[in-house]
Amino acid sequence: MQVDFYHLTITPLDRALPQIAEKVVASGNRLLIVAAGEQQRIALDRLLWSYAPDSFLPHAQAGAGDDGAQPVLIAAEVDPANGAKHVALVDGAWRDAALAFERAFHFFDEETIEAARAAWRGLQAHEGVERRYWKQNDAGRWEQVA
Repeated sequence: MQVDFYHLTITPLDRALPQIAEKVVASGNRLLIVAAGEQQRIALDRLLWSYAPDSFLPHAQAGAGDDGAQPVLIAAEVDPANGAKHVALVDGAWRDAALAFERAFHFFDEETIEAARAAWRGLQAHEGVERRYWKQNDAGRWEQVA
């Protein structure tokens, strides 16, 4: 199981998440996006429809239709109703339920960095968990720093 920690410093979530989601879907996998706040879920739904004029990323909010048919599902809880094996935690909060997936993407910013550090340390004790820490350099490119 792999956990990728993405420290948002230059690129905001609304630019980083669609890139990850596109890669997951292009690889033939499904993605569950988890955000506790309803307003953030609504904003993410709008974002995935409009982030780029020349792309289309099929998705839905959990409970809005046939969850099982969605390549990307936005939900409040870590419940892969779409059969996802990849999960993106986008509200800065780590959830141990993400360990049931093949891969987790944990996005956080300066406001939630302490919680992310605690999650990083806590995952060290979990056997079979590979942690990766990604941060942007001054040019805005993602670099793996741990």
